[in-house]
Amino acid sequence: MCGIVGCVGHGDDTLDVLLDGLETLEYRGYDSAGVALVGDSLIVKKREGRLERLREAIETSDRPGGTLGIGHTRWSTHGPPTDANAHPHTDESGRVAVVHNGIIENYQPLRDKLEADGVTFTSDTDTEVVPHLIAAFLQDGLDPEAAFRRALDRIEGSYAIAAVVAGDDRIYAARNDSPLVVGVGDGRFYLGSDVPAFLEHTRDVVFLDDGDLVVVDADGWQVTDADGAPAEKEVTTVTWSAEQTGKSGYDHYMLKEIHEQPTALRQGLSGRLDELAGTVSVEELSGIEAPGAVQLVACGTSYHAALYGVELFRQAGIPAQAFLASEYATGPAPVLEDGIVVGVTQSGETADTLSALREAQARGIETLAVTNGVGSTAARECDHALFIRSGPEIGVAATKTFSSQLIALNLLVETLAPGDRGDTRTLVSALRDLPGDIQEVLDETAAETVVEENAGRDAFFFIGRGENFPVALEGALKFKEITYEHAEGFAAGELKHGPLALVTDRTPVFAVVTGNDERARKTIGNVKEVEARDAPVVAVTDGASDVERYADHVLSIPETHPRTAPVLANVQLQLVAYHMANQLGREIDKPRNLAKSVTVE
Repeated sequence: MCGIVGCVGHGDDTLDVLLDGLETLEYRGYDSAGVALVGDSLIVKKREGRLERLREAIETSDRPGGTLGIGHTRWSTHGPPTDANAHPHTDESGRVAVVHNGIIENYQPLRDKLEADGVTFTSDTDTEVVPHLIAAFLQDGLDPEAAFRRALDRIEGSYAIAAVVAGDDRIYAARNDSPLVVGVGDGRFYLGSDVPAFLEHTRDVVFLDDGDLVVVDADGWQVTDADGAPAEKEVTTVTWSAEQTGKSGYDHYMLKEIHEQPTALRQGLSGRLDELAGTVSVEELSGIEAPGAVQLVACGTSYHAALYGVELFRQAGIPAQAFLASEYATGPAPVLEDGIVVGVTQSGETADTLSALREAQARGIETLAVTNGVGSTAARECDHALFIRSGPEIGVAATKTFSSQLIALNLLVETLAPGDRGDTRTLVSALRDLPGDIQEVLDETAAETVVEENAGRDAFFFIGRGENFPVALEGALKFKEITYEHAEGFAAGELKHGPLALVTDRTPVFAVVTGNDERARKTIGNVKEVEARDAPVVAVTDGASDVERYADHVLSIPETHPRTAPVLANVQLQLVAYHMANQLGREIDKPRNLAKSVTVE
C-alpha cells in the first residue's frame, strides 16, 4: 500500500519520470497522489483521487520544473482522502517536502509538542510531523542530512521516508519496516517503494535494510546505517523487464496474470524436478533438516496457501499448524519444539507476517520465507528462503502468486519429508504436466457462461474438503475482492452446522469435488443438502465422482494427482470471479479499499 518514487539526474523530464513511476505503482492501491520537484524553488502538486486528477491539475497550471523530485500515491490511514492529506507534506515555509509509507506511532505527542511551539498543521496525517521536525532542525543550523537523521531519531513506527529540501540537490531517504529500493542507472538514480517504480529506466537495484539511510544525488548514492557508519550494499540486477509489467493486450492485469499461470509454474518448477528419477531437489532448501513440527504464518490469500501446506505436511506425518500472522505476532506464543516457522508472503514485505517471523526468531526458532520477493525483507531476514518465481504480479487480487505458492509448498514438503518413492514419482509427473493442464482449463473453461446465468444472485457460497477447503476459501475471497458481492467459503461439512440457514434458491453454491475418495463422497452429500433447498450448484470437478448429476453447471478440470487438482480448481474459480467483476463493471485491477502490498499492521 502507498507508493514512493524519486529520481535524480533526469533534468527537464523529471516530472514525467515521477508521474510514470507513480502510474506503475497504481497496483499497490491508493486514493490520492502528489509530487514535489526541486529546482530554483520547491514546488508541490497533489490531488485526492486517481492519478489522472493530478495530471489534469498539472496541465492546467504552470508546469513545474526541477532537476530532482519525489512522488507518492497514498492509501489513507490517518485522515480521509483529501487534497490536504495527500503527500508530499511540507513545513510551514515550504522549504521541506516529505513522502512516507507506514505509520508513525508517536505522531500525536510529536504533533502536540510542535503545535505548542507554534507550528500550524494543515493535514490530519501522521506524516506531517516529519517535515516540521526537519525544518526545526534546519532552523537550529543543522545541514539537511543531519536534520533528516535527527528527525528520524524522534519518530517511532514503520516507515519508508523520502525528503527533499529547497536549494539542495539531494534526496534523503530511510526505511524501517517498510520497503524502499534504490535504482542505479547511468548518471541517473532512483528511489521506489517497489522495483516497478523505475524499471523502465534500470534493472540494477539496491535493496535497503531496516535502519539504512540513503542519500541520492546526480553523482550516485551513499548508504549509512542508523549510527551513521557507511553500509556496504550490493547492486542486484532483477531478472524481469518493464515489458513483463504491461498488460500485453489483455483488458486487465488480472486476466493477463491468470493466463500467465502455465509460464509461472514452469518457472517455479524449473530445475527442481528430476523427472527420470522421480524426485524433488530444491537447492535453497539443502541446509534444512527435517523438522519435528511446522508452523505456517500468513495473511489473506497467502494464509489460504498456508492452510493447503498444513494439509500436505500432515499427510507427510509432520505436525503442522497455520496461523494468521497478525494473531501469531500479538497473541500468546504457540509452543513449538524442534520445529520451523514458515512465513508465506507474496511480496516478502507483509508487515504482519514479518512481525510473526521476527517473533519466532526472538524465540530462537528457525524460519523460512516462501516468497516471490527475491530481495525482500522476509527473504533477507529469514534463515532460509524458497522463491516461488512467479514473476511480477500487478493486479491487486493475487492469482498466479497463489498457484505458485501451492506448488512451492509441494516442493517444500517433498524436500523436508520425502514420501514413498512411488508416490513421489506420481506427484512429480503431475507437477510436470500441471502447466499444460492449466492451459487446458484456460482454453476450455465455461466460467463466463456460469457467470451469465448466475449474475444478480443474493450471495455466493464456496465449499470443499481437505486440500480443496483452502481453495474454497480463496475462491470466495477472490470473488468478494473484485466483485464487491457477498461471498463466503466453508468447509463442506460445516454447512449443516449453521451456514445452511442462509442457503436459498438465490444463493449459488460452488462445490470443489475432486477424486472419488471418502472426502469427495461426503462433499457430494453436502451438495445434495443444498440441492434439496433449491440452491443452484456449480461443481468444479475432475469427473472422477458423480457430482455432475447433482449440479446445474460444471466447471471441468483434467484428472491429475490429488495434490495438484486444487490448483486447477482454483483457476476455474479465479475465472468466475474475473468474469463476474467484469460483467458488473468493477475496477478489477484496483479494487476499492485494497492494496497489493500491506506494509502496515
